[in-house]
Amino acid sequence: MLPIPVIVLAAVFLLIAVRQVGNLRLQIWQIMLGGAVAVLVTGQISPVDAALSINLDVMLFLFGMFVVGQALEESGYISRISWALFRRTRSVDSLVLLVIVFMGLASALLMNDTIAIIGTPLVLHLARAHRISPRLMLLSLAFAVTIGSVTSPIGNPQNLLIATGGRVSNPFVTFSTHLFIPTLVNMILAYLLLRVFFRGEFRSRGLVHSSEPLRDRRLAATCKISLAILGGMIALKVALGLLGAGMDFSLTLIALASAAPILLLGPRRREIVRRMDWHTLVFFASMFVLMQSVWNTGFIQSMVGGDAFLSVFSIILFSVVLSQFISNVPLVALFLPILAAGSSVRELMALAAGSTIAGNLTILGAASNVIIIQNAERRGHTLSFVDFVKVGAPLTLINAAVYWAFLSLI
Repeated sequence: MLPIPVIVLAAVFLLIAVRQVGNLRLQIWQIMLGGAVAVLVTGQISPVDAALSINLDVMLFLFGMFVVGQALEESGYISRISWALFRRTRSVDSLVLLVIVFMGLASALLMNDTIAIIGTPLVLHLARAHRISPRLMLLSLAFAVTIGSVTSPIGNPQNLLIATGGRVSNPFVTFSTHLFIPTLVNMILAYLLLRVFFRGEFRSRGLVHSSEPLRDRRLAATCKISLAILGGMIALKVALGLLGAGMDFSLTLIALASAAPILLLGPRRREIVRRMDWHTLVFFASMFVLMQSVWNTGFIQSMVGGDAFLSVFSIILFSVVLSQFISNVPLVALFLPILAAGSSVRELMALAAGSTIAGNLTILGAASNVIIIQNAERRGHTLSFVDFVKVGAPLTLINAAVYWAFLSLI
């Protein structure tokens, strides 16, 4: 018989796919919270262990970036950023392609969750301004931040875990050498696939860009300070890594330092904190509790292991499939000891690629997907499970094939 936490996880997965019970329309955070409550009430995890399972670094990182994202939107500065970045695009074709490439490359340096937070109101602004399908723009963002983050050790949490836990020497060079070219190829392929599924949106018409006035100039000025801190600290972190200086600081510190001017100097800090995306924080806290209870059963660990996992093909395959059920960071934590012991750098890069592109298969495959959808739903838009999988399933197969082919050749 399956352990109770595994049954609860399966039910959560099913409900997120359906999102409806009778006439009750459920949100993703409510479903995940229900799963966490279920394992607590049934005694599958103690309240103390549940509290300890919540990753404080992740929660503080998200809190800091949500503050910055909310301030950018409240001030109207997000529309200025949108205009500056995309004003030269003259068609839906060029706009979508630039969104994918720019957001993808940005996620490699600023982390995919960061770009998901800042990018969601930005792409929805573009969709509204140019009468483009919000689904097309949200999928473009989701696929961009997932694929783009593959190529950097700081692109996502699982890559950072591989770079440190796998003892990868010179991680920025190693990741880019093995993964940069196939990542660029996969971003272009994502654009081409979106053209196939949204062919009606790529009609021949010109785009007219305009810069909207700021809604709050004082808050916009504070946002500029926050963005300068964010960019400066990321650049310093990258430089320290490239130089092998032996010094480093966490992404959590970067997020909190970026939010500090808004929280300390912002003219509307209480309103920003009140209106920020607390629901997504509830989702992540609940996810940590549920995943820890599943982990404690040993069920997932018993399903895998041995030499069958030690080929590039099987690593990518297992990573993509199992990330849907236990999320990609726990998956990497599970398999890294197996690979780090006697595997090559190529196999570690396969783990990075597979566990990351798993995010293109379903909503639960990556935390950035949940961030994007939760952010979008607060603004009156959403992506259903079917919307996502319809494009994401073939894209994941294509992505996996490209990474497998490239890593097998080098």
